[in-house]
Amino acid sequence: MSDEESYDLLGFDNVLLPVGNLDEAVDFYRRAGFTVGFRLDEAGIAVLKVGKETPGVLLRLESELGHRPPAWACPRVWLEVRDARGMADTLAAAGVQPLDAPLSVATGWTVEVADPWGNVIGFTDYTKRPELARTG
Repeated sequence: MSDEESYDLLGFDNVLLPVGNLDEAVDFYRRAGFTVGFRLDEAGIAVLKVGKETPGVLLRLESELGHRPPAWACPRVWLEVRDARGMADTLAAAGVQPLDAPLSVATGWTVEVADPWGNVIGFTDYTKRPELARTG
């Protein structure tokens, strides 16, 4: 195998988010529009589906977190949606408060939410650059 082949990035497997309570996290993310792909309570994980892809957002129980954000800065994960401003209304109606009003970005709009442990998920659209948007 050449060096070029050994570093070939093929795609995402999962994005792992630490949470302090799996039941509460699953409830929060369901209200935020996610579907649970599968859950293994004995392993302390739940995988949330993202589109038609097999990889997803993996919630991993880290019981020492309790109900507080971790002491480190959390990365932001942005997921594509058709209408981020509409998503902000849907989130608020489900009791999931966006961090701020939808933000205008180069490709369209983004709205972010934070779970009880400080993990930030953004929902972004490509309304300004529809040629870059996913179809289907």
